[in-house]
Amino acid sequence: MAFVLTPDHRHEQTAFRELMHRGAVKRPGRGRPKLRPRAIVGDKGYTGRPVRDYLRRHGISAVIPQLKTERTPRLMDRDLYRERNVIERLVGRLKEYRRIATRYDKLAASYLAFVQIASVIVWLRSLGGTA
Repeated sequence: MAFVLTPDHRHEQTAFRELMHRGAVKRPGRGRPKLRPRAIVGDKGYTGRPVRDYLRRHGISAVIPQLKTERTPRLMDRDLYRERNVIERLVGRLKEYRRIATRYDKLAASYLAFVQIASVIVWLRSLGGTA
């Protein structure tokens, strides 16, 4: 899991490339980490041409619903898109921590550190721990 903070009220699409570079997944056994997923599931905020071009160049399928204003119809795997609710639930659980929801920390490094700690706590609780 990877987190990227954007300055001020920036659109999340501005951090897309950095997020893609941070999302390395360790392979079982030996070898370099896997950098390319088979598919990316995103909301309508990621439907722009730069994101779709990046994914196409890297051989990653885009599971992103299109805007009503887009002219070219695109097919989308609806079953895979339904899996996106896992991320939405994680964001909801992270916002239960007041420190994350209201952004008490002034420094981005300390805020990001607490987001990572809170996500580990949420993960441990999902495993049945009492953290």
